[in-house]
Amino acid sequence: MKLDLHVWRQRSVADAGRFERYQVVDASADMSFLEMLDVLNERLAREGGVPIAFESDCREGICGACGFMIDGVAHGPRARTTVCQLHLRAFRDGQELWLEPWRARGFPVVRDLVVDRGAFDRIIAAGGYITAPTGRAPEANAVPVAKPEAEAAMDAAACIGCGACVAACPNASASLFTAAKLAHLGHLPQGQAERASRARGMIAEADRAGFGGCSNAGACEAVCPKGIRASTIARMNRDYLAAVWRGRADPVDS
Repeated sequence: MKLDLHVWRQRSVADAGRFERYQVVDASADMSFLEMLDVLNERLAREGGVPIAFESDCREGICGACGFMIDGVAHGPRARTTVCQLHLRAFRDGQELWLEPWRARGFPVVRDLVVDRGAFDRIIAAGGYITAPTGRAPEANAVPVAKPEAEAAMDAAACIGCGACVAACPNASASLFTAAKLAHLGHLPQGQAERASRARGMIAEADRAGFGGCSNAGACEAVCPKGIRASTIARMNRDYLAAVWRGRADPVDS
C-alpha cells in the first residue's frame, strides 16, 4: 500500500519547524506504524537524508515512549491503541496523513516527533510514591485490601505516562495522568498516610510545569490507550480540596 506523509521536522526546541512531505510505497498492511517509519528512515539514510526522529522502546504498548499526533488524533484513529500497536491496515491505500508531536508547553519538542516528557517524571517525584522503612518486603496478604479498591488501584496503575491526554486536551492539562497516579496509591491502605500531601505536591508540580487546568472536555479519556476514566480527575480534585480544607498547609506554597 501507499501513504502520503506530511511529517513535522524540527531540529531543536529553538527551531521553528515545518512539515515535510514523504511518500511511502509498497508498504505492507501488516506493518505497524513505527515499522513503516523504520523502513522510511532506512530509505532516507540510503539517500543521504536525515531520518525522522521518533521515540520507541517496548513497541508493545507498555512503556509509553511512543506517541505523536496522526491527523490531529493522539496515537491515531484506533481507540485504546498506541502508535506502536497501530497497523497500516487501519488506513486506506493512498491516504494522506499528517504527523506531528505532542503540543504542550510542558512537552518541549526535542526533535521532529520527539518531545521532552520529563515533566511527568517531576510530577511523580513530587509525591507519586509511598514512604516506608527499608527492609524485607512484607507478605503480600499481610495488609487486607478490599477487592473494589484493589481493582480500582490496578485500573489507575495501567497508565503508561505516554502524554496523549495532554496532547488531546484543549488546555494541555496533565490532570488525567496526575489523577491516575494519585488514584493508584490513594486506593491502597499503604497510601493513606501521605494521601493529602501527595495530592498537593503532585498538583503543584503539574502547575509549575506549565500544564493547563481541566475543563471537563473529555478528550483525555477518549484518546487514553489504557482507558483511564476521567472520573479519576474528580477523585483527585476531592483529595486536593480535602487536604486544603483540613488546613494541613497553604495550598499555593507546596
